[in-house]
Amino acid sequence: MPYPENRPRRLRRTAAVRRLVSETRLDPAELIVPMFVKEGLTEPRAIGSLPGVLQHSRDSLRKAAVEAVRAGVGGIMLFGVPTSRDERGSGGLDPNGILNVAIRDVVSEVGDSTVVMSDLCLDEFTSHGHCGLLRPDGSVDNDATLGAYAEMAVAQADAGAGMVGPSGMMDGQVGVARRALDTAGHTDVAVLAYTAKYASAFYGPFRDAVESALDGDRRSYQQDPANLRESLREVELDVAEGADIVMVKPALPYLDVVAAVRAAVDVPVAAYQVSGEYAMVEAAAANGWIDREKVMLETLTSIRRAGAQIILTYWAVEAAGLLRDRY
Repeated sequence: MPYPENRPRRLRRTAAVRRLVSETRLDPAELIVPMFVKEGLTEPRAIGSLPGVLQHSRDSLRKAAVEAVRAGVGGIMLFGVPTSRDERGSGGLDPNGILNVAIRDVVSEVGDSTVVMSDLCLDEFTSHGHCGLLRPDGSVDNDATLGAYAEMAVAQADAGAGMVGPSGMMDGQVGVARRALDTAGHTDVAVLAYTAKYASAFYGPFRDAVESALDGDRRSYQQDPANLRESLREVELDVAEGADIVMVKPALPYLDVVAAVRAAVDVPVAAYQVSGEYAMVEAAAANGWIDREKVMLETLTSIRRAGAQIILTYWAVEAAGLLRDRY
C-alpha cells in the first residue's frame, strides 16, 4: 500500500493507543529481587557500589521480604554473607549457617505469598572465593563439588526454600541437586538452573555485596563471553537433568543468548540483570546524564522482549510500584 495510506504512526498517537498495542508487558509477578543477609549485623548496611541495595540483618531482611510481597514481586533470591569462611564452604551446608537461617526467617515471615529462593553455590562461603572445592593444584574439582552441592540443596530445602538456584556452572549440578532433593523427599522443590552464566566483568559490585574472597577468576568454569552455541548445549543438558527454569546471566550484554535459549526450550526462561548493569545506570543517573526511572523500565522491557519470562533485578520492588502506576 503506497504512502500516505500506510501510516504506522497512527498506533503511536496517544498513550492510550500505545498501551493498547504494546507487544511486551512487564508484570511485577515476573520480577525476582535478590537480597543479601550478613551474619552478625544488627542494622542493615549500605553497599557502596550498589546504591540503594543493602546487606541486611536478619530483622531487616524479614521487613524487606514483607515489603517485596506487598509490592507484588514474584520471588526473593537469598544470598548469605558469613562472618567466617573455610576451604570447603562449610557454612553453606550448615543448617545453622546464615543462609539457611535466613531462609527459615523469610519463610516464617511471608510463607507461600512469594517464592523463596536460595543461591546454591559455595563461593560466598569458601575462603578462596571459588564456586567449588579445590584440588591441590588450585583448580576446581567438578565432581567433588557436586557432592557438596547435593548436601547444600537438601539443607536449603530443609530450611524451607521453594526453589534452589545452582549457580556454580559445574557440569552435572542440576542433576545432582534434583536427585538429592528427590531422595530427601523434597520432590516439590524446584530447580532454577543458572544455565548460561558467563565469566563477565559485570559482577564487580556483587562481589562487594557478598564480600568475596576470590583471588583470580572463574573462566575455567563460567562461560566464555564470546560463545553462544555453547549456551544451547548447556541448556539442553540442564533441561535433561531436570531443570524447572533455566537462566542466562548477565542479561543486557547477552540478549541474543536469552532469545536463542527461549527459542530452544519449552520451560520458563529467566535472566539476571546483574550488579554491574544496575550500578552503571545508577551512576549515570546520579550524574544527571539519564532519566533513571525511564532507563530502568526500558532495560527491563528489553530483557522481557528478548524472551525472559522471569527477571532477577535489584530494582524489582521499585519497578513493581512503577508498573502498577503505569498499568
